[in-house]
Amino acid sequence: MHWSGETDAEIESRVASILADVQQRGDEAVLAYTQRFDGLQAASVDDLELTQAELKAAFDGLPAVQREALQAAAQRVRTYHEAQKKASGESWSYRDADGNLLGQKVTPLDRVGIYVPGGKAAYPSSVLMNAIPAHVAGVGEIIMVVPTPQGAKNPLVLAAAFVAGVTRAFTIGGAQAVAALAYGTATIPKVDKITGPGNAYVASAKKRVFGTVGIDMIAGPSEILVLADGTTPPDWVAMDLFSQAEHDELAQSILLCPDAAYIDAVQAAMNRLLPEMPRAAIIAKSLSDRGALIHTRSMEEACEISNRIAPEHLEVSSRDPHRWELLLKHAGAIFLGAYTSESLGDYCAGPNHVLPTSGTARFSSPLGVYDFQKRSSLIEVSEQGAQTLGKIASVLAHGEGLQAHARAAEMRLK
Repeated sequence: MHWSGETDAEIESRVASILADVQQRGDEAVLAYTQRFDGLQAASVDDLELTQAELKAAFDGLPAVQREALQAAAQRVRTYHEAQKKASGESWSYRDADGNLLGQKVTPLDRVGIYVPGGKAAYPSSVLMNAIPAHVAGVGEIIMVVPTPQGAKNPLVLAAAFVAGVTRAFTIGGAQAVAALAYGTATIPKVDKITGPGNAYVASAKKRVFGTVGIDMIAGPSEILVLADGTTPPDWVAMDLFSQAEHDELAQSILLCPDAAYIDAVQAAMNRLLPEMPRAAIIAKSLSDRGALIHTRSMEEACEISNRIAPEHLEVSSRDPHRWELLLKHAGAIFLGAYTSESLGDYCAGPNHVLPTSGTARFSSPLGVYDFQKRSSLIEVSEQGAQTLGKIASVLAHGEGLQAHARAAEMRLK
């Protein structure tokens, strides 16, 4: 996260207070904070729950073009995550020479909470990306929370919840929503895991409740890094850099390229296109504070720098992207070729858009079906196997000074 130490401390203090209050007072605290922060006047938290009929009505009320786009995106996201489940999400076992059964049982979580941002902008795509892999994994209940400041409900977000199979949805947000999901209240059920991005308060709250519940990751500001060999139209790359910069002032947009003339062409395109953008002020601030156009010695060096940065979104905008992909190790998602704009991955390509940020792609993965499953080890020892394993365990247990462990294994020896 890229916040100042003073801001961090203030957020952490306020979040700690909100979490403790919700844990103690439950619905009463959630209602108070929702009224205070979102300006929603409600008699009870029940009044903040969105019914399935309301979600369906939002879907039915969309223009046909939006309904069709939402369904097409959802189908692509579902197809990708079903393939992911088949590849890595099945139980397995084997028997060894002594007839011992060893394996792993994969089961879905019972209940998860998904946080959908709803402040400055609404993100129906976040609903699809969080709810669909949970649904594919076989999660029993998917509880969505989404802030609706001043009561403004975005029809696309509600429709996306309907399409993605959200079980229950509440119009609450912020640290109080995270607390309600983590601890449970009289109205909002306690979940096993919370996923989805949010602001600094949401990120801080997720960090604090980790251990009580699972979380996907701590999301920082959005990032894009473009590796370019100079063969892609400069306007395309300029707009791709804008696509992350427009998220907020803390977003990071970087271009790495060995062609100095091409970098100049991209800069000229940015200067020409910026005044056309509705969020020009945010883009300009982001690029000024955290953007960079970097001239590298070669594409190989650009790949090395990219691996050090470990960006959230990595575009390989070149004539032969697969050549450079072999050199790339660390990125949340890799977009190959000039036609693969990062924005397609955000909405409808299929792979998940919830990605590790702030260099955490060095050790973290995109959100996926595996985040909504857990694994139990399977061990069945045969009588013959107990003779071999018992002797090994006895020696090691005595070495650790744990006699009961040793005796338990020895009792099964003939």
